[in-house]
Amino acid sequence: MHTMTLPVPYYSLYFNKKAKSLAVAEAYTNQSKESKQRTFTQYMATAAPTPAAMATASQTPPFDHLKAIKAFEDTKMGVKGLVDSGITSIPPFFIFPPQTLSDLKPNPSARPDVNGIPTVDLSEKRPSVVSQIARACRELGFIQIVNHGIPLEVMDQTIEAVKGFHEQPPEMKAPLYGRSPGTGVNFFSNVDLFQSKAASWRDTLQVRLGPDPAPAVSHLPEICRNEIVEWNLAVKKLGEHLMELLCEGLGLDKGRLKEMMFLESRVMILSNDEYKSVEHRVLANPCREPRTSVGVFFNSINRDGLFGPFPELTSPEKPAVYRQFVYMDYLQRFFTKELDGRSLKDFYRLKDTELV
Repeated sequence: MHTMTLPVPYYSLYFNKKAKSLAVAEAYTNQSKESKQRTFTQYMATAAPTPAAMATASQTPPFDHLKAIKAFEDTKMGVKGLVDSGITSIPPFFIFPPQTLSDLKPNPSARPDVNGIPTVDLSEKRPSVVSQIARACRELGFIQIVNHGIPLEVMDQTIEAVKGFHEQPPEMKAPLYGRSPGTGVNFFSNVDLFQSKAASWRDTLQVRLGPDPAPAVSHLPEICRNEIVEWNLAVKKLGEHLMELLCEGLGLDKGRLKEMMFLESRVMILSNDEYKSVEHRVLANPCREPRTSVGVFFNSINRDGLFGPFPELTSPEKPAVYRQFVYMDYLQRFFTKELDGRSLKDFYRLKDTELV
């Protein structure tokens, strides 16, 4: 008898400041086996033909991708709920079609040596820190930091509290399941579930904590409320400090980025290619424990404002290489882009400039 080992889920945690969001994903629930199996059976009955039906049918009905993800969404169980339900194979809508996978060409230049990722000690003298960060951002676009001021116990407690949320029974999490901004607190699976060619093996708890954190805090699950609030205060201070250091490395006033905030490849656009930006990619988790990550996004509250390279960083000798864009358009592309090998910044690069 063949036994299939399913991949474990993936936890992610992300924040937004000034429209600050936090997301945490994939954990275990304590739903009864009968209840889980019943829910999943109902889902599969509407999503795809059963193995028995496929074996006896003269022609296998085509898999209805949209119907499948709608049925999955309606269960409000998320990926962890599927794992707990006792499934023995990954549902088809989590698997990229062969034609998509064949088009994904590895880019050796996009895979820097992990041993070469610079580590910056924020406790060193400020000029040295600015120099190290600026060099790393110009040459690689990625750094790791130490002595950043967030206590280890705060980070550990935040992760454990987030796991605690996901380990609750589905009926405890289901009231938060949804994609409407509403109260600022949402539990869902895959931000781009209805846009991507294949879903990712992850769930998310997203919390918007800015500009006024009070509404979201009041709706945070009690099991992780205090820890998220404490983490938010610590990471906001660190984020603003890092933005100052990035500005100084560009020769800008230290408050320049704080005025606009930044997200993923946007720092490359604002710096007019002075700083590099790398695409977010992870390796499949080979362990039996869920992978947990914490990401923080500092975003502008001016959703209709125009953004582009800082005027201070353009000149006749080095003109702008990106066009201006409306911030809301950027966010929509960021949260719905598919794994097609293209960088988000390419959408805004002027056509007569060389791609990097």
